[in-house]
Amino acid sequence: MTTLQSAILLLVINLGLLWLLMRVPLGRRTIYLSQTYRCSPDTLWKAMNPAGPDASWHHSVISSRALADRSGVVEQTYRHLDKNGAPSRRLLALDPLPSMASNAHGFQARIIDDSTLDPTFWNHYRERRIIRPTPDGALVEVEQTDRYRGLAFLMFRYFVLRREMKALDGWLKTGESLPQGYFERPLVQGGLAVLSTLLLWPFLGLDAGGLMLSTFLTLVIVLHELGHMAAYRMFGHASVRMIFVPLLGGIAVGGRPYRSLFEVATCALMGAGMSAFMVPILAVATQLSDVGLLPSASRGPLLIFLLILGTFNLLNLLPMHRFDGGQVLRQIFRTRRSQIAASFVVTLCILGIGFEIGLPANMLTAGLFVFMLVSLVSGGSVKPRQMLDEMKDGERMLVAFGLYAAIAVHGYAIIFATEKLF
Repeated sequence: MTTLQSAILLLVINLGLLWLLMRVPLGRRTIYLSQTYRCSPDTLWKAMNPAGPDASWHHSVISSRALADRSGVVEQTYRHLDKNGAPSRRLLALDPLPSMASNAHGFQARIIDDSTLDPTFWNHYRERRIIRPTPDGALVEVEQTDRYRGLAFLMFRYFVLRREMKALDGWLKTGESLPQGYFERPLVQGGLAVLSTLLLWPFLGLDAGGLMLSTFLTLVIVLHELGHMAAYRMFGHASVRMIFVPLLGGIAVGGRPYRSLFEVATCALMGAGMSAFMVPILAVATQLSDVGLLPSASRGPLLIFLLILGTFNLLNLLPMHRFDGGQVLRQIFRTRRSQIAASFVVTLCILGIGFEIGLPANMLTAGLFVFMLVSLVSGGSVKPRQMLDEMKDGERMLVAFGLYAAIAVHGYAIIFATEKLF
């Protein structure tokens, strides 16, 4: 298989995975889990019932109480923060279950209000929980039904529910609920980064050069996500983490919803912004290898890393819907016409860099078509409950110049590395 064929195959696999995870129409789906616990049904019901005396047993729940002035409505507050830094809040409407056995407990619930997300997000969500006595204790049956588009959120809810069941088992045994799961731990994410590197290796050539390319690409992705994480910290997020998805890259996750359009734009821009600091360092290191102050053998790897760094970040600044460039432009320009004009200018700048390094026009056209497809399959946005604070003129100018600088620096990195390598 030639290098071009490998690249096309990798591209097709990535597009297919993105479509499956973010856009495949699944319709209405139900997650069902059940587990038996060695305790009495009444003990379990006191914890499972949102209005019960032990309803706040879970480590993420601060309180869960029935509202005295609204029959059948329960208010739950969580340790997860809203955009103002206050505990998030939900209102649950509890409905009785029809045809319940006399020795069973249960309820079905709808979410009718949310302090973080727009209520329309929960339009199709329904939850049902039933507790039945068994010879060994009590059986919990949980059903969550919603309308889904893409496998990612369906899988997320399934694993969250599994963790809740495991945490419940720990609380029943020790009286303490602890966070469950190992997926977000740095060691596991490091392992996924290594796995991604190995999965990319065959597409880039099963030799030392191919391994070097796949390793450099993984390092560039990690550096890019660290930039997003640094921005989250700068805006006061108490916790940030990186989720590595083999073949698809990484995702930086903040600790609360965004507060302002300036925060959205800056956090999106800082992925390429932090990487931009590496460009002059790598360029100087290359020059030092040319004059013998660094080993001459380091010249080629330094230039290749610089080329991958510049290309990855510059393409990420394309004004596509879910790319960082699209995120930034949507916050700077608030009207549809101005967004289209700005997207046209940014695209022309990136195309100009492609022409400068000698890419043929048909290749550039095909590349733009591919990135338009990626934009279409990258999923929709979740509407927040409260409008984000608008940007001031000074903030808008600061982000605009930052975007210009990021494009210029990474464009220079590509041109510099290409001229030296070819």
